Amino acid sequence: MSRTPKMKRIEAPNHIRFLTFSCYQQLPLFNNDRIKDAFVDHIHNTRTKTNFHLIFWVIMPEHVHLLIWPDIERAPVSKIVWHLKREFAKKVIGRWNELDAPILSKIRTMKGEFRFWQHGGGYDRNITSQLELEEKLHYIHQNPVKRGLAPTQTDWPWSSASWYAGCREHTIPIDPPIKPKSRNG
Repeated sequence: MSRTPKMKRIEAPNHIRFLTFSCYQQLPLFNNDRIKDAFVDHIHNTRTKTNFHLIFWVIMPEHVHLLIWPDIERAPVSKIVWHLKREFAKKVIGRWNELDAPILSKIRTMKGEFRFWQHGGGYDRNITSQLELEEKLHYIHQNPVKRGLAPTQTDWPWSSASWYAGCREHTIPIDPPIKPKSRNG
């Protein structure tokens, strides 16, 4: 049986990171607006706790994209992702248990555990050029439009697109983008 190679995170000071993590079995666990809103709050709280700069973000029905600039001396990306995923999953699954929500049968593993997130660390890439940074900005903000979830980028309230368009209310404040460091510096 072949094993998927373990993802290797490159923790380098001043590197911007593109992160993607998916819901368990690609289920649309973020279809509920209140869950998306709760995750927006959770991003903000985790950012305060682990001291990362948030540059771009979007919450889709079955996955999340974040572009961050971590302070790796205070919290490496693995710690940031752990806080983002684990604490949120415990909260949501706890609430679903209280409600005896039907979704519980879909998120139960063969071992009988409940999972909100797909197993593993997700996708993690160091951004090493201004061109790549701009490509990720377009990709992240265009994601809901491409999927038919919103007519324009700014019509999807669960992303940083509105912030970049000048609307500062009801969204997470964004840190100014920095120039990405090359792999050598």
